[in-house]
Amino acid sequence: MTTSKNQISIIGLGPMGIKIAQLYLQKGFEVTVFNRTAAKAQQLAQEGANFAETLQEAIEASPLSIVIVHNYAIATALFATLETETALNDKIIVQLTTGTAQEARQSEAWFRDKQAYYLDGAIQVAPEQMAQPDTTILFSGNMEKYTAIEDTLKILGGNLKYLGKNIAAAAALDTATLSYIYGAAIGFFHGALIAESENFDVKEYGNIIAEIAPGMGEFLKHEGAVISSGDFRISQSPLAISISAIDRILSTAKLSGINSEFPQFAANWLQRAKKAGYEQEEFAALIKTLRSPA
Repeated sequence: MTTSKNQISIIGLGPMGIKIAQLYLQKGFEVTVFNRTAAKAQQLAQEGANFAETLQEAIEASPLSIVIVHNYAIATALFATLETETALNDKIIVQLTTGTAQEARQSEAWFRDKQAYYLDGAIQVAPEQMAQPDTTILFSGNMEKYTAIEDTLKILGGNLKYLGKNIAAAAALDTATLSYIYGAAIGFFHGALIAESENFDVKEYGNIIAEIAPGMGEFLKHEGAVISSGDFRISQSPLAISISAIDRILSTAKLSGINSEFPQFAANWLQRAKKAGYEQEEFAALIKTLRSPA
């Protein structure tokens, strides 16, 4: 298949879809856009984009289409409107819609049946953070097709991560990173309660967290390597230290009269690991108790 590197179609014009279209317009691409609500395309049309009246027109306009709508259900409904069975033949479809690993597998099977090449992706930043050297976007699927369009995708950000041919990898790792983000955020908000209980400025508390965050990232990187190796001998931080620390947080919450749900939840996990005999292993040994249902 001959691929034109200066033609691309963007399906879906929410804030991220608009930003992606603008990035390609700025790089001189011939950009075709499609959205169920045509009014959203007016700004992009003024900037030089071509507006497709139908999804079929958008797909036919370019060898490569990026799909970024609200969810997979919408994407599935959109593609069900294609007028001909051959519209997707030899086209490359990059799905950047947020979804589950299971949805990614179902989509790959559907597009394969239509003779299209399908890649799944997950953007890890907000629209205003796109096209930066550290903009992280996860991709998975057909390696040959990913390699063929990698330079085009690099316009979106400098830290692209190809996770392999397993189509579900990008969606799964997107969920995994969100699990970390929300877990950390919940801990941060509980810490804000502790700061408030001592009349400490929460803004300054946030500054302190920002300063220690890179070091914590390196620590979690190490713990990830421990889990991967399966060797839980103490290397940086014994689980016993964390058991004592979370007990201290729980005690502080109760004595201060603030919400104690989060530290109680964490303490329950750590106590399970202690009862399982992992107290004198590396902190990452906690995962061994989490692999089985509570």
